[in-house]
Amino acid sequence: MDDIFQAIQLTCAVKPLLANGIGVALGIIFGALPGLTAAMGVALLLPLTFNLPVAEAFSALLGMYCGAIYGGSITAILIGTPGTVAAAATMLEGPALTARGQSKKALDMATFASFFGGAFSCVALIVMAPMLARVATAFGPAEYFAVAIFGMTVVASLAAASPVKGMLSALLGCYCATMGGDPITGEVRNTYEMTELISGFTLVPVLVGLFAVAQIFVTVEDSLRGVTRDMTLRLSREGLKLRDFFRYKWNMLRSSIIGVIVGIIPATGGGSASYLAYSTAQRYSDTPEEFGKGTLEGIAATESANNASTGGTLIPLLTLGVPGDIVTAIMLGALMIQGLVPGPLLFQNEPQAVYSIFIAFIISNVLMLIIGLSAVRSLSNILRIPPTVLMPCVMTLCIIGAWAVNTSAFDLYTVVIFGVLGYLMHKVGMPAAPLLLSMILSPIAETNFRRAIIVSNGDYSVFFTSYISLGLLLVSAAVAAKTVWNEVQRRRHLAASQTEAS
Repeated sequence: MDDIFQAIQLTCAVKPLLANGIGVALGIIFGALPGLTAAMGVALLLPLTFNLPVAEAFSALLGMYCGAIYGGSITAILIGTPGTVAAAATMLEGPALTARGQSKKALDMATFASFFGGAFSCVALIVMAPMLARVATAFGPAEYFAVAIFGMTVVASLAAASPVKGMLSALLGCYCATMGGDPITGEVRNTYEMTELISGFTLVPVLVGLFAVAQIFVTVEDSLRGVTRDMTLRLSREGLKLRDFFRYKWNMLRSSIIGVIVGIIPATGGGSASYLAYSTAQRYSDTPEEFGKGTLEGIAATESANNASTGGTLIPLLTLGVPGDIVTAIMLGALMIQGLVPGPLLFQNEPQAVYSIFIAFIISNVLMLIIGLSAVRSLSNILRIPPTVLMPCVMTLCIIGAWAVNTSAFDLYTVVIFGVLGYLMHKVGMPAAPLLLSMILSPIAETNFRRAIIVSNGDYSVFFTSYISLGLLLVSAAVAAKTVWNEVQRRRHLAASQTEAS
């Protein structure tokens, strides 16, 4: 109990609350502006939290996360362009409500539903994470190796339209992770005689390059090609009535459960949760014919689901060290930067830090509700900022953030290298998330693999004598096999359709 009270005191102090509020406000802006994403926002904010205490750092990061997932609904409703992938399903109802003069009501519903889903996920996180952590305390090197392989395999297979490209991205990340010192012997490898690579790539510049600079390049390219968005904002005056909110309470509860479950599954995230909740809500609705024509019921489902997924993604991150989505993959790096090793021992060794994260997450959702309701009209005007003004400002933040970590010129080169790499990967449809996750998880996999071999005196059967390790490895193999099979079938159907067309 002492750890809980101390965590409350730390997280509810002035500086953490201020950091949380700033994080939420910035998150809403990043989520609302097309071209800026939740991952980009967290990656940019990460360098600024480098020397902060755990409570302040994760107050800011979780505030950014929650605010960005909610903020995507603003553009989805007002201009028919989802600010984030998680808000894509909200676009099915939002523009129709705006066209009927109910944009304020739709935004209010999105705000309340987002808070409902986020609050539900807070409860799920607090209840489920310690239970899963207690189960995972039996993990040894073999089990941790299997968990790392499982995380990389699942993310690589689900993160792209072509899963094979996801696998290639993961392999590229594994190779990048080998640059530097050997984790067991300390021998230098794959540095190409560059002394700057002896310690490997610094994580923060890699994050900023892959998710912020690469997105800047994409946005600049769109601007040069003349791709613009409709900036005609129509914000009505009539807001949501309390009876409208309670009318959809069971819909939001069901959607929140879906969001948490989907969030726990690695590499799925809020986008998948919101579409699944939307289709489920339509199936059980008394008026399914209204879906697609502008109904608050659809927004209640999508927004409660995608915000509920935020707590779900944190469960495997904290208990197993396996991120649930791209943002929590970045937060995995944030934990390590703070000297915290995610996994079951985190709950035993650093309970105060865990409780601080729980409390900061609760506060983030409360602040999201307050800021969302009070400032949505003002925040909607931010959408008028042209990319030609916005992107140079963001690029400046990228450079400052990367430089601030080690004040190293090589870190700036790293930002540019991974920015260009991320841009090229985007152009060929190769996802960046598997590369990042592999760079984080492959050292864990390699270290625990070699530890398990050393402890067992070279007996490779150690990975198959543990039911947990064997089960995870079999699931990973099944996922990889199914990924390859699906790709083969897709190419066969494509070839057959081309033959018929000719």
